[in-house]
Amino acid sequence: MDELVTLVADKTGLTEDMARVAVETVVGYLRVKLPAPIAGQMDRVLGGAGMATNLAGLAGGLGDILGRK
Repeated sequence: MDELVTLVADKTGLTEDMARVAVETVVGYLRVKLPAPIAGQMDRVLGGAGMATNLAGLAGGLGDILGRK
């Protein structure tokens, strides 16, 4: 998630602390609103482990939700 915080700070001019609050707010909102499997994938992506693989899993899960397999 640190990469995302840095990106938001760079793109918006917010301090890193403010960017962290913004990112955590959006991520928290998405955790509540997204189906559990997608929220879990999002957590793995934001954790930084195997980002490319996790993005593929996230896309696949989203496709399943939208009726594409």
